[in-house]
Amino acid sequence: MSVTRLHPPFDHGAALRVPPAHDRKNWAVLWRWLGDEARSIAEASAVQVHTPEGPVVAHSGDWIVLSHSGRFHVAHTMRAHDS
Repeated sequence: MSVTRLHPPFDHGAALRVPPAHDRKNWAVLWRWLGDEARSIAEASAVQVHTPEGPVVAHSGDWIVLSHSGRFHVAHTMRAHDS
């Protein structure tokens, strides 16, 4: 009997958290780290990241993960309006 995986195996790598809008120093670090794999959007504390699943918007507090495969992924945190 075969096992069906609901999620792909986790590919550990490095991660940076999206800083709050006023944190210019860490935004500069994040932009350098993301390079051409991201673009700014109108929202002050958010960034659009190119992932294997397509473009994903990461907001302040979300984690952007760079996997060993060299691809970015976004791990969303709970926000008040998510409920």
